[in-house]
Amino acid sequence: MAFNGHQFDDDILDEDGTPSKQLRPDKEMPESAASAGRASSPRRTSNSMSRLRKDSMKKTRPPFPWFGMDIGGTLVKLVYFEPKDITAEEEQEEVDNLKSIRRYLTSNIAYGKTGHRDVHLELQDLTLCGRTGNLHFIRFPTQDLPAFLQMARNKHFSSLHTTLCATGGGAYKFESDFRTMADLQLHKLDELDCLIRGVLYIDSVMSRGLSECYYFENPTDPDHCIQKPYTLENPYPLLLVNIGSGVSILAVYSENNYKRVTGTSLGGGTFLGLCCLLTGCSTFEEALKMASDGESTRVDKLVRDIYGGDYERFGLPGWAVASSFGNMMSKEKRESVSKEDLARATLVTITNNIGSITRMCALNENIERVVFVGNFLRVNTLSMKLLAYAMDYWSKGQLKALFLQHEVQHLSEATPTSMLERAPSPLNAFLCLCVHPGLLWCSRSPAGASPSILTSSKDALLNLLHTPLAL
Repeated sequence: MAFNGHQFDDDILDEDGTPSKQLRPDKEMPESAASAGRASSPRRTSNSMSRLRKDSMKKTRPPFPWFGMDIGGTLVKLVYFEPKDITAEEEQEEVDNLKSIRRYLTSNIAYGKTGHRDVHLELQDLTLCGRTGNLHFIRFPTQDLPAFLQMARNKHFSSLHTTLCATGGGAYKFESDFRTMADLQLHKLDELDCLIRGVLYIDSVMSRGLSECYYFENPTDPDHCIQKPYTLENPYPLLLVNIGSGVSILAVYSENNYKRVTGTSLGGGTFLGLCCLLTGCSTFEEALKMASDGESTRVDKLVRDIYGGDYERFGLPGWAVASSFGNMMSKEKRESVSKEDLARATLVTITNNIGSITRMCALNENIERVVFVGNFLRVNTLSMKLLAYAMDYWSKGQLKALFLQHEVQHLSEATPTSMLERAPSPLNAFLCLCVHPGLLWCSRSPAGASPSILTSSKDALLNLLHTPLAL
């Protein structure tokens, strides 16, 4: 493994399973180099090796601060590692810029009007590169990236870092802005690589306590719906469905063996864009609130609207969607629907399409586990339960839809709707968020060295019985 220009042994692990990253010497030390006159005791040798190991890690460990960014089409997701084992010597040697950045990030939960740190997603007491600390998850709208770059410039971030590791399409789109506005270079990493490694990393970390992965039992029954933990101890093969502005579907056979099976342009961006056109809403949260209060059957044409009931020959129930927005051909029905109905039908249309494509991919790849991730599922319990039910129903129980705690945290039934209504942006006044799990820490690199990379690898309960599924 390359790390700050050095080569490390990947097969040596710390007690927590983290690569110890010992330096690999250029050549073996000859036996004659051992101290003459007296043999070293095993304990002395062990202590000596331990000190050498710590010294080598200290010399090659990237300097703080450790950051990583996922710059998406709608959101920027940032992860920050806060060291908790700083020695008195290190604290004394710290420059004021570093102290200022750490204090600013950890003492606030809001940054300006749209930046937010999600305290409930914080991962504590992690060991990374021999250091113990906490992971903080921060988010803000991509449209506010210039303000972030200005803050980085004001806090002289480039004096601590010259290279920042980033993933997502924005790492390419805004690369010149980082260079000209903040004097920072971006080391770009493939977002699908990061996604897969991130899912596995987060699950391995959470396995020490709460489960990161879960599924819904009885997703259409609000009285008996239960969120149950699911272990990813033996995760392969799995289908990974990343629902952002668009959708990518990956078949994952191992951490380093996967392929993009297919995708669709009809994703979260489509849902929000259509809702803005149809209802006049302006935020993702507002669109979801409308959808939760609407009834899609007033907008969609169902099997029973055509057959008067079930289409028994092919096993199609009467409540299944035959034509999304099919009722809107009628002027009378167009005049009777509400904005909430249109938002609900839009959500059901997008979700059904994703579910249908996912099911076909799972059948073709002979995979029975499907993990759904992405910004579309942010506080979107409705779509999660719809996906869970669709996977289970149409596969006759063979497919299981799985979700991640750090991909979405749903609101409780007690959450006041006013918190959603007053949100001025997709990231403000929210209890929960979607965090891309595949974030990367970055560090400053010595002259001529490669950037060091540490891969790390987020409503009320709604009755879905009246939410039809697509054919």
